[in-house]
Amino acid sequence: MTCRTNHQEDRVAATQIAIDLAKAAAAAAEDKLASKVVAIDVSEQLALTDIFVLASAPNDRQVSAIVEGVEDRLRELGVKPVRREGERDGRWVLIDFSDIVVHVQHEEERDYYQLERLWKDCPAIDLTA
Repeated sequence: MTCRTNHQEDRVAATQIAIDLAKAAAAAAEDKLASKVVAIDVSEQLALTDIFVLASAPNDRQVSAIVEGVEDRLRELGVKPVRREGERDGRWVLIDFSDIVVHVQHEEERDYYQLERLWKDCPAIDLTA
């Protein structure tokens, strides 16, 4: 999969709303001690969302805590998830907020599925304030 055309520079095409939500979700995940938190602009590749936010946790309980923290923070901003998948297993939870999709993964799933590698040609979102 590629997000660049004609040797474009890494330019973010995601909407500002999506970027703001991704930053809020990333901050919430980090507040719950998530590791390897990154955001990838997939807007030119996918019509369904602008940004993937990826976060890891060392165990199932921590995955759940991160998911709750992200949902709580975005709810404070008036955004509710459209759907949530994978909660039962607690190894990889996907939370779809339309503009962004948050993937909270157990570290083993993160290493195995390597979503960053799959979307490596898409621009990263700078999550700093």
